[in-house]
Order: sequence, then structure tokens, then C-alpha cells
Amino acid sequence: MNKILLRLDELLFPSIADVAVLSVDVNIAIVRVDVRCTAAGAPCPGCGAWSARVHGSYVRFPADVPSGGRSVVLRLRVRRFTCRNAECGRRTFVEQIPGLTRRHGQRTERLCSTLAAIGLALAGRAGARLANIFGAPVSRSTVLRLVDALPEPEVPAPRVLGVDEYATRKGRYYGTVLVDVETRRPVDLLPDRESSSLAAWLAQRPGIEVVCRDRAPFFAEGAAVGAPQAVQVADRWRLWHNLSEAAERSIAQHRQCLRVLVPETPGTPETESDPAEESSGSPRPTSHRFADRTRTMHVTIHDLVKAGHSRRAIQRQLGNDKPNRQTVRGRRQAGRPLHRPVAGPDLGPRQVQDIP
Repeated sequence: MNKILLRLDELLFPSIADVAVLSVDVNIAIVRVDVRCTAAGAPCPGCGAWSARVHGSYVRFPADVPSGGRSVVLRLRVRRFTCRNAECGRRTFVEQIPGLTRRHGQRTERLCSTLAAIGLALAGRAGARLANIFGAPVSRSTVLRLVDALPEPEVPAPRVLGVDEYATRKGRYYGTVLVDVETRRPVDLLPDRESSSLAAWLAQRPGIEVVCRDRAPFFAEGAAVGAPQAVQVADRWRLWHNLSEAAERSIAQHRQCLRVLVPETPGTPETESDPAEESSGSPRPTSHRFADRTRTMHVTIHDLVKAGHSRRAIQRQLGNDKPNRQTVRGRRQAGRPLHRPVAGPDLGPRQVQDIP
């Protein structure tokens, strides 16, 4: 019998010392293992003094790693020792088995590690479903709590750092995300987008050679102060995005020039222009549904403006169309039905362009 229990010790707890299996009870759903600690004493967690004077004992029932699809529960009797150090603030303390239990823990260390690994791979809901399948029923909140309790991994300082902002609430609360451009993995998150926060983070990592950022002034200032040795560059997406915006603004300002390049061949029915289309100045045909609706709204708004109605009164009288105040203001400023104001830093409020 003793040989069988020794083999159970090696089978159930191969890497844990000072643990003895007293009995094993197996039923359909649960495996109960009666365990006790065989160490002569334990160190005090407060002062580290060794004590073998037993004050009392009680039974704990931590859950262990499942076996064969069954839940495993330990019936562990732990002892409470008296601290012999008179200067220690602890009068008594409970023994903990290294690698098996922790203070106030309802699960063994290896079960916590297993659930944390599942949470890292699958997150909360999916991780809880998988844990329930192999015999360790937990909630998604428990899985996420175990993942959150893991120590922060040691991330080496990147050589090329990407800096950008992210929004926890768009328009109000912003932070800074730092990414290793070479590995394309996030490195850290800063709670704000202040230059001082970025400069303090960079000052602790002098090995950064390149800072890839957008053109925000606070990022430029923070990178210059925190990493003066680094070269500041813009990423490819930012360059293409800025180029496309500049090209779009330029085309919008010179849209009238494109009509000069279209050759006119009068006399053919296919190319003869409609008087209504010429009056509107739009390259689209007059039968277009959007164009008809825009012309109708334009004429109606201008008639109501001439009659002395306000923008709010015009909104009420247009009925089912119900344009917003910006639309009414734009139609009032537009000189022709199929024209609209153009937003841009180089255009005045009354400059217009054709609707594409």
C-alpha cells in the first residue's frame, strides 16, 4: 500500500516536494485526493524565521488540474505555526506548499497557470468554454483576472519605434500607442498624448535609433526631448495620405480647368449639350435623380430666401426633405443649382465647385 501511495505522489505531484498522498476517491465526475504536507516546519512570511511549533490545523479544498475529463479537488490539511520571533508582527501563520498553493487561493498554482495560458490564447468567453469542456469550470471573469495577474513580460527596447495616438473616447480621451516597427508588435500604451509622457518613456530607453510618428507637434517635441539621438521620420501610410489629401484639394480648386481639355464637336446629336445642363454647369445628365432633386431644392430655397424666410423656417417648409442647417446655408451660398461650397483652408466661404 505504501508503494502505491508513493507512486501516486510521483504521478500526481511530480515536481512538488514534501507532499504525501493519503487516499484517492474517484467517482463519475470528481476525483478527491487526500493530501498533507510532510515538511517539519515552515518559514514565517513576515520575518522569514523558521518555526516548527504547530498552533493548529484546518482543511483546504483547492481545485487541481483535471484528470481524464474529471475535476480534481485536493483535501489538503494545512498547519498553522507560531512565529518564534518576538519582534515579528505575525503571531501565527499558515504553511504554504511551494508550487501548489498560495494564500487565499482556491486553485492550485498549476491550475492557475493552465487557465492563464488558455486566457492568453482565447481570451475570456472562449477560454471559459474550453475550460468547462476539459473539466475546470470557471467564468470568463476568472479567466481574465488570472491573465491580468500575470507579470508584465520583459520587452526589449525597440530600435525603430512607431508612435501614434488612440482614442478611449473619440474626441475626448486620447492615449499614445508605441509599436516596434520591425516586429510590428505593440510595446506599451501611455495614458495620454502629452509630450512629457513620451519624453519620459524615451529617456529610459536610449537604444532607440528611429522614431516613426505622425506630424502632431506634441509627438515631435516629446521625441526631440526624450530621444535626441533618434531620427524622426514619417511612415509610408502618412506620406501617401497627406499626398492624396493635397491632390484632392488641388483638383477641387481647379475643377473648372478640366472642362477646357474636353474637345467639343458640335453638330452631332450624341455630343450636343442640353441647355439645362449648360445652365447648371454640371457634367452629369439632367435626368440624374440626384441632380433633379438638388435643382429642385436649390430653386425652392432661393425662392424662400427672397421671400424673407429664415433658415429654420426654410427647414420647416421643405417638408419631407428636411435638410440640415448646413445644407440650407450651402444652397443659399451656391450660385448655381449643382454647385456647393468647398471646405478648405485656402477657399473662402462663398467659393463653390460642381457636385461630382
